[in-house]
Amino acid sequence: MSASCFRRIALTLSDAVESAHHGKADFRVGKRIFATLGHPDENFGTVKLTAEQQQVLVEAEPDIFRPVPGGWGKQGYTNVLLAKADAATLKSALVMAWQNVVPKTQLKARAEASERGKKKP
Repeated sequence: MSASCFRRIALTLSDAVESAHHGKADFRVGKRIFATLGHPDENFGTVKLTAEQQQVLVEAEPDIFRPVPGGWGKQGYTNVLLAKADAATLKSALVMAWQNVVPKTQLKARAEASERGKKKP
């Protein structure tokens, strides 16, 4: 996986935009950041997970995911080693991070629209 693939996947998520934070590319919904690139270096991305989500991913894929060192990691911020991640695994982590910051009303509206689309007339 490359930084450009990380970027491409992040930007496929609804209302996601690329911006910058402390000189690093970040991905946001509104003003809320759900992912960044380049921290601690260009080999990594970071996703904003819950502590529980982080624990599951780190235990399942320790070669790909690790908590960000220090207090940020304890809050769920998780580094992704890009070279080890495949597209499906990375997309799953990015979707979780996106869901953690997107307004709940937007999530509910998307779920309702999806349900309407599943119903046969």
